[in-house]
Amino acid sequence: MKTNLLLQRATELKLHGMITHWDEICEAEWIEPLITWEETERAHRSLERRLTSSHIKRFKPLAQFDWNWPKQIDRAAIEELMRLAFIKESTNLIFCGPNGVGKSMIGKNICHQSIMHGHTALFVTAAEMSSDLTSSDGDNALQRRIKYYVNPEILCIDEVGYLSYTNRFADLLFDIVSQRYQTKPTLITTNKPFAEWGEIFPNASCVVSIIDRLVHNSEIISIDAESYRLKESKEQAVKRQEARKKRAPKSDNKQSEA
Repeated sequence: MKTNLLLQRATELKLHGMITHWDEICEAEWIEPLITWEETERAHRSLERRLTSSHIKRFKPLAQFDWNWPKQIDRAAIEELMRLAFIKESTNLIFCGPNGVGKSMIGKNICHQSIMHGHTALFVTAAEMSSDLTSSDGDNALQRRIKYYVNPEILCIDEVGYLSYTNRFADLLFDIVSQRYQTKPTLITTNKPFAEWGEIFPNASCVVSIIDRLVHNSEIISIDAESYRLKESKEQAVKRQEARKKRAPKSDNKQSEA
């Protein structure tokens, strides 16, 4: 039984030389640790590749998020999303709220969690995506870039609404969203309600269709808060002032004797 399990593991690893000579080596004591080393190294390298290709970069862990800061946030829903059931259900995730309230941070945490559990993810701002797609030279190059955004199991498009975009980008975004529709989840962070998306894509005829495909089978979470970055900036300013006061020399109020 043990030998059969080891052979199955070697087959999954595609260790063809070992499999060809299996009858000769199957009883060797070094077989099991060798297969384990290969599995561990491949898992590590696969994780590193997924993390690098995701472009998540640095982010604050969700454990450090101040849940008491927002006036409105569905903590239970976000913690449920971190269990990743939405991937199997192909549920789109949409985080709405003003600037600086943690939408991007939550999106990055969800992407990172999915990668740690063996999935692929891609994190990109709407501006980066627009520049990449609209600068593609030729139809073949464009199709490769579209495939680049369609392929990941999770696609997070960050900062939708911070800038306005051309009709061409709207059409390309519609193509990507449509290809992922009901097969792979797309995560959106936006500072504008859907009623104002016409301002993001002025005169684009496909805006309603983009929204329709994103909203269908989706989880929409609204966050209402003042900018957390501004809060942290004020707190850091207070700390710097207190530190300067501690470093400042104490004035000598005693009068020197004549």
